[in-house]
Amino acid sequence: MFVIVGLIIAFVLIAVFSNRATRLCRWRERRKDGLSTWTCVHCGAQLSGAIGQPPRECHRPDAQARR
Repeated sequence: MFVIVGLIIAFVLIAVFSNRATRLCRWRERRKDGLSTWTCVHCGAQLSGAIGQPPRECHRPDAQARR
């Protein structure tokens, strides 16, 4: 019984705290000369950023219209 309740609570917490802005984004990093270029394999968006820190927002063209 406690296991089922724990799983339900865990699922609810994950759903509440998951980042909806990047839910579909799958960022891949390319490093060159100390710079980092991030590419989303889901939508193809590209941008520069800090090494080892993927973007926290979706950068696909229609993302602003959905907010």
